[in-house]
Amino acid sequence: MKNGSVVIDDTEMYYASFGKGKKVLAAIPGLSDGMATVKGKALFLSAPYRRFIKEYTVYIFSRKNKMPEGYSIEDMAADQIRALKSLGIEKAAVLGVSQGGMIAQCMASGYPHMVEKLILAVTAPYAGDAAAKAVSSWIDMVEKGEYARLMTDTAEKTYSKGYLKKNRVMLKLSARLIKPADKERFLINAKAILRYDGRGKLKDITCPTLILAGDEDKTVGTAAHHELKKLIPHSEMHIYRGLGHGAYEEAKDFYDRVYEFCEK
Repeated sequence: MKNGSVVIDDTEMYYASFGKGKKVLAAIPGLSDGMATVKGKALFLSAPYRRFIKEYTVYIFSRKNKMPEGYSIEDMAADQIRALKSLGIEKAAVLGVSQGGMIAQCMASGYPHMVEKLILAVTAPYAGDAAAKAVSSWIDMVEKGEYARLMTDTAEKTYSKGYLKKNRVMLKLSARLIKPADKERFLINAKAILRYDGRGKLKDITCPTLILAGDEDKTVGTAAHHELKKLIPHSEMHIYRGLGHGAYEEAKDFYDRVYEFCEK
């Protein structure tokens, strides 16, 4: 396992890495990366990827540390490609979750020679009504310093009713203790989501693509995954019934599906 970083211009991009396989899976997290980076978390983050580590080297990337105002999803994708190249990676399977899925879309459409397979989880091709409403409210909460309210609201919009009921005490405690390590980092990431619209470029994605979604997603809405399926040529989709934006955490077979898609 490795906790590392690559240099991007005048700053760094942290990553967590594990496994020693020749094949590469690059995973890109969502807006949670605006709360805290992956720095020092390789051991913790490796658990869901146990099935990968013999045949793959898995990298989980944060956004770069210093992000300018107006930093876009397209900029994030370009920097992610630079990070892969700096690590000597010529081609990878790419898993993008939520906002990370937006970045992954741009990587696959703009740099097709670098993306071997694409997995888009609980994400959207643009900020539709549900996503715009959710993200705008989170921006307002952070600007007002209402971090407990932010954490409570994100949990309510992420997890299923059963998960919320089971983990209510833990989630309430987390809401009191967790806040963005860097307020501006969160805001730059969040505002990039609101500006993103990749619908016009999805036709340029040529690699095999798997779309994973929950049918009760309160963050990106319940139509986003259908639009991705319609616009990405030859893509396939699996919908988790009764799950929402947290399907990648709640569905027991989520990472098995990712692995099997990468292998076939």
